[in-house]
Amino acid sequence: MLIGLAGFAAGAINALVGSGTLVTFPTLVALGYPPVTSTMSNAVGLVAGGVSATWGYRAELDGQWDRLRWQIPASLAGAVLGAYLLLHLPEKVFIEVVPALLVLALLLVVAGPRIQSWARRRAEAQGRSAEHVSPARLALLVFGTFAVGVYGGYFTAAQGILLVGVMGALLPESMQRMNAAKNLLALVVNIVAAVGYTLVASERISWSVAAIIAASSLVGGIVGAKYGRRLSPNALRSTIVVVGLIGLYRLLAV
Repeated sequence: MLIGLAGFAAGAINALVGSGTLVTFPTLVALGYPPVTSTMSNAVGLVAGGVSATWGYRAELDGQWDRLRWQIPASLAGAVLGAYLLLHLPEKVFIEVVPALLVLALLLVVAGPRIQSWARRRAEAQGRSAEHVSPARLALLVFGTFAVGVYGGYFTAAQGILLVGVMGALLPESMQRMNAAKNLLALVVNIVAAVGYTLVASERISWSVAAIIAASSLVGGIVGAKYGRRLSPNALRSTIVVVGLIGLYRLLAV
């Protein structure tokens, strides 16, 4: 029951914010599962929630494919590297870096509107469209997406917040459209990680846990997408910050 509730909450939170692992991962560890087993089982299970969340936000993906065709391969490559690192490095190495990355992402989420406003004024002053994404910004975006993919393939927790932070600093997009892109890119990372774990270390996955999380997060993703799409940009941004701060506290308290 606890794992099912955590999976439902994670699916809903991932659709809204992208840090549902901060619910399921501590739950599994508290129930006695080893950290690596928790990470792998969680990544496999949350693929279902990522599918339902991405489907729920499919309308907001319209018009983003010219950019996503660069971001998706970056997420794929980063996820492969991150999954490899998880299998060959002590998990403690990455966990120690997570709080600093999460703080940086939250600062970018909060500062996103100001950064976008500055970029808009600068573009207009130079006679360019405010909606134009320069090659330099696109390159930075692809690199940032790759870096978050590495992180997501390794630890997965709060990768959605990192993605929204990176995109908010570089793109002239609304919160809801960035959230839709975040759901798709996070799903790509989770699929790669899940396939990698299954092929290389299936004996370290708790398949019963993964199945419970899959079923419950699938429903959670549907619910999260349904209500998340109704939130105003400020409400969605505030939700991301609040959940991120709670996750930061939980990480520091471990």
